[in-house]
Amino acid sequence: MDISNASRAEVIVEALPYILKYRGKVLVVKYGGNAMINGELKDSVMRDIVLLNLIGVKVVLVHGGGPEITEMLGKVGKETVFVDGLRVTDAETAQIVLMVLSGKINKGLVGLIEQKGGKAIGLSGVDGSMIEAAMKNEKLGFVGEITNINPDIITDSLEKGYIPIISTVGCDKDGNVYNINADTAAAKIAGALNAESLISMTDISGIMRDKNDPSSLISSLTIAEAEALISDGTIKDGMIPKTECCINALNWGVKKVFIIDGRVPHSILIETLTNEGMGTMFTAGDKNE
Repeated sequence: MDISNASRAEVIVEALPYILKYRGKVLVVKYGGNAMINGELKDSVMRDIVLLNLIGVKVVLVHGGGPEITEMLGKVGKETVFVDGLRVTDAETAQIVLMVLSGKINKGLVGLIEQKGGKAIGLSGVDGSMIEAAMKNEKLGFVGEITNINPDIITDSLEKGYIPIISTVGCDKDGNVYNINADTAAAKIAGALNAESLISMTDISGIMRDKNDPSSLISSLTIAEAEALISDGTIKDGMIPKTECCINALNWGVKKVFIIDGRVPHSILIETLTNEGMGTMFTAGDKNE
């Protein structure tokens, strides 16, 4: 499809007010789903993040990596067991989680950002005791509940122009390592940074009144409206914890939270720098405020 120079200029001009809105502000991206597996999608995410950084947005990328953890556990002969959707994590598994998330995945993403012309730094929740955690439930082992976020190492990195890329492992004062849910970690980190926005990348279009009808996408929700949709069963199954993380992020101080479809190339830019946007936006109160 041919795009005229006038059309290109129009797109750039349309982005201007959004650039001014986000310039100097913190944007936390929870990176996961298909966009983390598909090579082309991964490439578009990294380009989006570098571009936002270059126009002055303080982007923080938070990631998990469940499929790669499962793959590595299989290679060392350990069975993967889930209870209530959470991976049972013994001490050996916790070390494998640390190795995969903070090593292979994290440093791979740092390399991709650098290849695109960005300046990234790879961090784990253990660094600087960024994510302090305690055991969530003894039957789950070293699955952590976040007790505190120390954001200094993140803010120091942002002030020096780096894009912090954070793997979601935590620690306690005894040096134990914990596997942390990436959605929860991203929400907590965004709150601690008083972020302008948190973007959660998923493999769905957003919150829909009917999951089988794309036209039923709900473009914006307040906390009260989201809670009502959970109560009446519109939001159910795996979308409940994701929605609860969005609500929690708002309660922890984030201005706006978005669930977007990471399967769409450049979905981050579409959401942040265009009139149309995409996905579902969550706000604390009146949507007209």
